[in-house]
Amino acid sequence: MKSGRTLVSLAQELERQLHSKKDLIVPSQLVHHSTGDEGQTHIIVNEAGNPVRYGVTALARRQLADKLKIPHAYFERMREEQPVLLDRNVNTWLQSEDDRRMLRTLDGQVRAVLSDRYRRLDNFDLAESVLPILQQLPDVRFESVELTETRMYLKCITSRLTYEMAPGDVVQAGVVISNSEVGQGTLSVQPLLYRLVCRNGLIAADRSLRKTHVGRSLGTEDEGLQVYQDDTLRADDKAFFLKVRDVVQAAVSEASFRQTAQKLQKTLRIPLVGDPVRTVEVLAQRYTLNDVERSGVLRHLITEGELSGYGLVNAVTHYSQEIDDYDRATEFEALGGKLIELGTAEWKGLAEAI
Repeated sequence: MKSGRTLVSLAQELERQLHSKKDLIVPSQLVHHSTGDEGQTHIIVNEAGNPVRYGVTALARRQLADKLKIPHAYFERMREEQPVLLDRNVNTWLQSEDDRRMLRTLDGQVRAVLSDRYRRLDNFDLAESVLPILQQLPDVRFESVELTETRMYLKCITSRLTYEMAPGDVVQAGVVISNSEVGQGTLSVQPLLYRLVCRNGLIAADRSLRKTHVGRSLGTEDEGLQVYQDDTLRADDKAFFLKVRDVVQAAVSEASFRQTAQKLQKTLRIPLVGDPVRTVEVLAQRYTLNDVERSGVLRHLITEGELSGYGLVNAVTHYSQEIDDYDRATEFEALGGKLIELGTAEWKGLAEAI
């Protein structure tokens, strides 16, 4: 499993962000787009009669382009080569729309451009609610926690629940909680298997809790700009966070853990009888792995010498530790969980690839 930051570091950064972020619910007509000479984009918002300038992150640019139905590649080409044309396009479409946007800002930058129906489930509130729950798990350890530009992750292991895949090959039970404040996924709680021999993490695809960030519209069309600080709109979120406790406990229950571990164990009985190179190529095509990722998975499969479905699953999850991007590394841990859910026909397409 890819390591992240310390729990103390996570708490400190969440506290810092709490005092540095602000949400705006604003009619499109009150938003103005401006591009500088070096391609730096800004969003200018009329706040109580005063124009306030914010920088724009790459993700927010992509979301703005999507909202205005401007192809992202064309948006970026205009930004780099024709900034005046970009501003004319963006501002024309903003002024022609009647809807409202949620602009999520942090450190003076717009980090997300979302619908006014976007329901905030913020990282600070989530951590405040679930960390005490996680700390009550028996013999718990926080194996990996991280806060990326798009998501927060809490990955915990309890050594109380173990299962032996093969002699000397033991996995432990765990849980992963993740959330995005910027529209890059749901809040989810999922079971986690942790393989001791190589520190692999596998995120189970089933028995998960997912909460979408969709709610009622915030404000009405007749209202002007609204600013929502972090002490607002928390009551509904807290009610939901209370439900997380039961889901966490279910994720690390003996029954749930054993069921997931047995699915992984069954892959030991799936021999890779085809060409291993072709097997990984089929995997890469099916799950959109790039050439570097494909080579890395193949290297682990051959090096570890376990030419079975189990070996392929572990090659995928082991390679995740080498990926620099924490979000992408977590996707590989989740890919391991998808593989153990494959049916016979799907495994046959991988195992017998020639």
